[in-house]
Amino acid sequence: MKANSNFSSSEIRKTIETKWQEYLSRYGNLFASDSLNGSSPPSVFVGSYGYPKVGIGPMVPPIHGDTTLLDSPERWLGKNLEEIVNFRLNLVRGIQKMSVQDPQGRFIESLHEVAMSSRPIESDLQFLKTTVPITTIDGESAPFGPVGEIKSAKFSSTRSEKSIERVYYDHDLRAQDAVLSLYNRGIEISKIQKCFSVGMLGKKRKLVPTKWSITATDDIISKSLVSQILDFGLIDSCRVFSHDHLGNMFSVILFPHRWVYEMQEAWHDGNSIGFGSDSEDAKGIDHPPAIAGAYFAAKLGVAEYLAEKK
Repeated sequence: MKANSNFSSSEIRKTIETKWQEYLSRYGNLFASDSLNGSSPPSVFVGSYGYPKVGIGPMVPPIHGDTTLLDSPERWLGKNLEEIVNFRLNLVRGIQKMSVQDPQGRFIESLHEVAMSSRPIESDLQFLKTTVPITTIDGESAPFGPVGEIKSAKFSSTRSEKSIERVYYDHDLRAQDAVLSLYNRGIEISKIQKCFSVGMLGKKRKLVPTKWSITATDDIISKSLVSQILDFGLIDSCRVFSHDHLGNMFSVILFPHRWVYEMQEAWHDGNSIGFGSDSEDAKGIDHPPAIAGAYFAAKLGVAEYLAEKK
């Protein structure tokens, strides 16, 4: 049975958990080990727990070959929820604890090489203890695979994205300018977010927890696009767009007006109902939005559409 929007969130979660447990019963030895070999998509992750000393490291599946899809959200359109969750659960997070203010050393340099890589990179991780796969899925946070503290890590040589390499070695370039440079050169936003997260951009470089780097990148790019949109002529009519995907309904309403943006979000998980809303004018938002990162993600999508339709 495929998980899809015809089922409630609890039913979908139960289906995915059951299938994941079946998978672990057959291949659990791939995840419960003190070592791991596989092809990183390439992917890196910076946690937020214990900030300003956080866990940082690569994400590697026990799979060799082209694993790009496992951590490339831009390519997930059309995938069902079960597939997407399994992508995440297959990624083992290797971590070392490090201060966000001091991203230096060979381990950090290796992660920078991983983040810059233009293709999956062969990885060999040794852990201090055996990793243990999770067997339940939390409805509140994004799923992820086992976590293990890294004893040693080796990565094969790889080819770097030249545009990322250029901004990486430019220590006089501001972080926001580096983000925009990569975006304008066609680098996927999820890859820019990873580079931002592991302290590869800007003048004063530091680690940024992954969930914060996602929001920061969306905010930087959408602000730049809005500044351009302000010089465009108004659209000539109201436009309404709707889309259902993975049990979510999205609606966007555009009307002829100088830039004003409002996002409303409502959800029902079977036990409770939630609602959040925030807005801005051409000056932008002056406080953290009530709906957090979703506000900037949706704003980016709207701004990209308007920039394309100028």
